[in-house]
Amino acid sequence: MLSAPLAEVASWGTDPYADALRNGHGPLFLRRTDGWLLLPLDVERWCAVADAADLSALSRCEGPVLDIGCGPGRLVAALAARGHRALGIDVSEAAVDRTLRLGGSALRRSVFEPLPGEGRWGTVLLVDGNVGIGGDPRRLLHRTAELLAPGGLLVAETAPQDIDEQVLVQLDDGRAAGSGPAAADPFPWARLGTPALLGYARPHGLHPADQWDADGRSFVSLRRGRTVRNTSQSPEPRNSTAVISSQFPRNTSGDSPLYGS
Repeated sequence: MLSAPLAEVASWGTDPYADALRNGHGPLFLRRTDGWLLLPLDVERWCAVADAADLSALSRCEGPVLDIGCGPGRLVAALAARGHRALGIDVSEAAVDRTLRLGGSALRRSVFEPLPGEGRWGTVLLVDGNVGIGGDPRRLLHRTAELLAPGGLLVAETAPQDIDEQVLVQLDDGRAAGSGPAAADPFPWARLGTPALLGYARPHGLHPADQWDADGRSFVSLRRGRTVRNTSQSPEPRNSTAVISSQFPRNTSGDSPLYGS
């Protein structure tokens, strides 16, 4: 059984992140443990409706879609509105609750835990910096390849810079030390530009299909070759819509496939 990175799960479940999602705004940052600010988190955009850049990514989705690190659920909701079967996963209870309130399907689960529909997802999303999950791009992309159907598509958002950074970070709401909740435990995170992502993805049978920019954000799509694991399952067409039926609409895990998108 795959294990979740416990420090990361615990940190995203802490008050600063949960409070930001409940309130619909920051400030919220990822701060390196050496004190340098790494990344402001765009909570307001995450809690809004999908914007034009988001839609440029969603328009490329094929078949059933798994949104890894779905946050407050704007992409899952937008996909549902477009007629896609979509499931969000997130380690934050607040994120899952907000996704469900939008009418989306979501599970509180780490990508490194067992998931429904493994090897049968038509598209997997890693946007809003989620290529950084776990701080180990090789492990995350290997796991992504396991989740995708043969010929399935990974749609990822990358850093606009040519960067390959793996660091320890903490969630920071900008309050002075001692004025708010205790700091969460540090956890590993990564930032990748498109060249770095492509380099990490290639050994896992994920091959570039498209690259584009939208509203200052950078995206890449990669298609899973047919030599990645799960050889015990018969290959399915590129646009296969096999998913786990009990995820829709009851939002609970199950093991029976459902066809139709």
